[in-house]
Amino acid sequence: MDAKLTVGLLLAASVLSACGGGSSGGTPGGTETKTEPEVTYTPYPCDQTLYQQTDRLRIYHVMTEAFIDGDTNRGYGIGYGPSHHNGDIQGITDSLDYIQSLGMNAIWLTPVFESVQDAGQPDNVTRLDATGYFGSNYFAIDPNFGSLEQARTLVDEAHARGLYVFFDGVFGHHKTNAPEYASPNGLTLSGQGPHYADSLTTTQLSTFPVDLDFMKEVATYWIRELKIDGWRLDVANEVPVGGWGEIRQLVEETSQSVTYQMNGETVNPLGYMVAEIFDGSGDKVRSHGYGTAELPGVCSALDFAMRYQLVQTLAAEESGRGAPYPSQLNLGWQLNSANPDYAHPNLFVTNHDLVRLGDLIQRAGLEEEYFERHRAVYSFVAAYSGPITLYYGDEIGDEVPGFAETNDVCNGIDVMCDDHVARTSGKIEGLPLDETRTPFTASTEQAALRDYIRQLMLMRDAHPALYSGERVPLLAENATGLYADLKVADSEQILYLLNADSTAHEATFEASQLANATSLTNLLTGQTVTVSGSVTLPIAAVTGEFWLVNN
Repeated sequence: MDAKLTVGLLLAASVLSACGGGSSGGTPGGTETKTEPEVTYTPYPCDQTLYQQTDRLRIYHVMTEAFIDGDTNRGYGIGYGPSHHNGDIQGITDSLDYIQSLGMNAIWLTPVFESVQDAGQPDNVTRLDATGYFGSNYFAIDPNFGSLEQARTLVDEAHARGLYVFFDGVFGHHKTNAPEYASPNGLTLSGQGPHYADSLTTTQLSTFPVDLDFMKEVATYWIRELKIDGWRLDVANEVPVGGWGEIRQLVEETSQSVTYQMNGETVNPLGYMVAEIFDGSGDKVRSHGYGTAELPGVCSALDFAMRYQLVQTLAAEESGRGAPYPSQLNLGWQLNSANPDYAHPNLFVTNHDLVRLGDLIQRAGLEEEYFERHRAVYSFVAAYSGPITLYYGDEIGDEVPGFAETNDVCNGIDVMCDDHVARTSGKIEGLPLDETRTPFTASTEQAALRDYIRQLMLMRDAHPALYSGERVPLLAENATGLYADLKVADSEQILYLLNADSTAHEATFEASQLANATSLTNLLTGQTVTVSGSVTLPIAAVTGEFWLVNN
C-alpha cells in the first residue's frame, strides 16, 4: 500500500479507532458535517423511575479485543495499542467472578458484532476491525471474538451473578460493506452516507432517517435474542436527537417484554442507554445528546465535563495541563448545571480512547503519590450522584511504563499514542496475562488499591446519599486543596471530604452545615467523632473521606 495512504489511515484511526477520540478540551473527533433532511421525530420523555434506578449502576468497562484471551482459537492477533489483541467473549465470561467481587453490578463490553474483511484489505483496516467499532453484520457475533452461544452464556452467567450487561452500539457509522448484510426482517443500511474521513475509505456514516428503522431493529434484536440490558452509544452525535428518542422508546418497550432471573427474582432487562459524545464543555452533549424537554434524545451520557476537571485536579489531562484546585471540581458541577432536569450523567475516569489515570498521574509529575491519587480520584467517583463506570485495570493502577513523557498523535504502526495506549491486556488475578499465558498476580500495592476500590463500591451500594443524593456544596479552598460536599437523600446525610493537596490539613464545619449533627461516623474506618457546635476533622494528604451524619 502507498505509504502516504498508510499514514492517512493511521492518523484517521487515531481519531476513530474505538471512535470518538478528542482533545483535552473535548473537541469531538473526525466526523464530517451532515445536512439532514427535515424530519419530524416522535418525542419520548425520559422515564425518571428507570433512570433513578440506573443511578445505582457501577459499570465495569472492558475492551473486548484487549482484555482476556479465554479461547485460544479466537482473537485478531493484531490491533491498536499494547495488548496481546487476542481478547474474546470467553475471557470476559471467565472474569465475571472477579468483576462481581469488585462490587460492580454491570459490565460494558466494546462491540462484538462481525466486521467482515474485504479481499486484500491492509493490516491497518484489520486493526480497525479488531476494535469492533467498524461493523459489517450487526446481527452476527464476530467469530474472532466468539460464537452466538458464547455471547449467550456470557449474558446468562453475568445475570446469574447480579450483573447487568450492556453492548456497545455503533449506530452512526459502519464499514462500507455493511449494506451487504440484511437484518432478520430484510432491512439493509442504505450506504448513502459520506465516508468518515477522506483517508478512511472503509468507513461510512449512516444516513438518517433512512437508516433509522435498521438501527431500531439492531437495538431491539439483541434485547430479545440475548436479553442484554441496554446500550452504550458510540459517537452518539452522529444520530439525530429525535432518532435517539425513538430508539430509546423501542429499547424500553422491548425490555419490558423480556424477562430473566437475577438474584432469585424475575426481572426485565434494564433498558439503559448511555451516550458517548466527546465534549469537555457539555454544550454538545446537550445539543446533540440530551436534546430538549420538547424533543428529548438520550437520558444519560458519559460525563466528559466532570472527567476533565477531576483529572486536572488530581493528576493532569492528556495535554499535561493540571490545575490542582478544588475550584476545578466546582467548575465541573457548574458545567453540568446546564443539563436538562432529566439528565443522568455517567462519570468515568479512563476509557479505551483516553490515557490511563496512572499515566496521567506520571505525566503530571506526581508519581510519588501514584496509588494515593488513584484512591483520591475514585473516592470522588464513589461520591458522585448518578451512574459510574470503571475502566478495567484502573482498579490496580495499571499503566504503560515510560509512556507518561510522550504525547504522540499516532503516526506510525508501532508507536503508542494517547488514543489507544489504554488498551492494555487485562490483568485479572489467576487468569492468563499475555502470549505466555502466565497467570497474573497483583503486587502488594495493586492488591491494596483493588481492595480499596471494592470497599468504595460496596459502601456506595449501601448508601443512597452517595449514588443519588442531592449535593450541598460546603468547601472548595484552593489554598489548602480541601473540598467538601454534603450528600443528602431522604433522612441520610453523608459528608464527603477530599484533600487534593500533598500536605495534611484540617477542615472545620459548623453543626448547622451538617444537618445539626451530634456526631459523625467514618464509613471506611468506623471512627466516630462528636460534634459540639462544630467539628474539626484532620485529613491526610491526597485522601477522600466519607462521614455519616448522626442526629
